[in-house]
Amino acid sequence: MSASTATADRRRALRLAAMRGEITPLTLPERARFALRAIALVLTLAAFVPLHFLYRIFRYGSPFPMWFLGVAGWICGARVHRVGTPLRRDVFFIANHTSWIDILVLAGASGTAFVAKQELAEVPIIGWLCRLNRTVFVKRENRMGVAEQINDLRVALADNWSVTVFPEGTTTDNRSLLPFKTSMLSVLEPPPPGVLVQPVMLDYGAAAEDIGWIGDEGGLNNARRVLGRRGSFPVRIHFLDPFAPADHRGRKAIGSKARAEIEAALIAAVGPLRDFAHTVAPVRYTAPETPA
Repeated sequence: MSASTATADRRRALRLAAMRGEITPLTLPERARFALRAIALVLTLAAFVPLHFLYRIFRYGSPFPMWFLGVAGWICGARVHRVGTPLRRDVFFIANHTSWIDILVLAGASGTAFVAKQELAEVPIIGWLCRLNRTVFVKRENRMGVAEQINDLRVALADNWSVTVFPEGTTTDNRSLLPFKTSMLSVLEPPPPGVLVQPVMLDYGAAAEDIGWIGDEGGLNNARRVLGRRGSFPVRIHFLDPFAPADHRGRKAIGSKARAEIEAALIAAVGPLRDFAHTVAPVRYTAPETPA
């Protein structure tokens, strides 16, 4: 067995273990890369946070959280290639979702605020920074809190000019696209005046298998794996054609339109999509049974 084959087999075994919720070990070089990147994130944070609060003394709407998130994505290894033009204000981005890296690169590319799953709030440093960037965190099981979350979303849209939602309800593998959970799109019933919807497709290419945060893997374990990974990885952000939500009857029609656009762009980038291998209850998705 060649060294490259053995390395590929090890990485695959570790990915499968991570999906099962196991804490996966890092090699000595991986631990060194993790430490160096973590130190770089902390030092960059130490530089940006005082500038953020100093800026807030004189003006509202500090750009420093957005700038930091973009730099943080670069430190983590993401090399962004932007396709298309993001709208800068009065826009509701709807995107597919692969990793917590999505938030770093999208914020850096567009300055958007986010709706993200509650688990991300528990990731050290990243969760706090997302709060600075006005992220609205949602619990997948908290159906009783939807009205409150929608109100938070309205505030974020008015306050930040742009908001991104990930309607799949979880992160996937960049080779699948789940049904869209459209409850968060209720903020567009009716749409605020002048607000457009812009679908966004993110593609991690061959790195998606390593970067993806799927199954029962914990956020900290995924962060360790990503920060310990060798080299960089491309992230192509496709900002697709925007459309007026008022032209579609309600949140389900808006979600269907955005999903169709994202699906077409994803197929063009990676080829035919496959069934996602993990059940996601919030969007009523049941993974297909695998042969015994």
